[in-house]
Amino acid sequence: MGAVSTAPQAVVLVLPGGGAAESVRRGSAVATAAALPLARRLARAAREELLTAHVLHYRFRGWNGDAAHPARDAEWAVEEVVRRYGDVPVCLAGTDVGARAALRAAGHPAVVSVLGLAPWLPDGTAAESEPVKHLVGRKVLLAHGTDDSRTDPELSFRYAERAKKVNGSVCRFEVHSDGHGLRQHAAEVTALARDFVLGTLCGRDFSRPLTDAMAAPPPLGLRMPLASGFGKTLRD
Repeated sequence: MGAVSTAPQAVVLVLPGGGAAESVRRGSAVATAAALPLARRLARAAREELLTAHVLHYRFRGWNGDAAHPARDAEWAVEEVVRRYGDVPVCLAGTDVGARAALRAAGHPAVVSVLGLAPWLPDGTAAESEPVKHLVGRKVLLAHGTDDSRTDPELSFRYAERAKKVNGSVCRFEVHSDGHGLRQHAAEVTALARDFVLGTLCGRDFSRPLTDAMAAPPPLGLRMPLASGFGKTLRD
């Protein structure tokens, strides 16, 4: 986490993916670098609101069972944001293992929203046992490619279904025909992320698709298709 010259009004913490189930190797510099473009785009989109984005560097590459090291690192990072900047709203935005870490660390009082892209839940047991009650009071957006062969999109749906029962401000978008990296529809996914982060941190209005997804009952609001071209005409 690097310093900024002007105190921010809000902070988004971007949590990289690319982890492993078990590994005490140092966090991947490649995964960290891959998260930088999203952080830069989000910060650039909210210059007027003084939004600052930081990318977290994990201590270890693995989740490592009950140790849940990426989640513990995310919790530390939120505390560091509060120490540096004071009482500012925080969004945790993660990909893959970073999405799971973001969801797990969302109980901190400073966290107002969570963005999870292609969340890593290694099996059905994890999807059913991940805690969700701490998400109450936060806005939560998940997005998952329907052709993801690395992290099962049905597991993120089951997680979102459980979370929606305790927190109405949960929605999930399905990126049809896209894989784990969400590269085929990268522009749409980035636009969705930007819309969500600016709406939850900077007080901007959500686009109609995101508003509808939040309001729709399950399963509709948890299987919302991300339309091709989303972001070009966000208010349509």
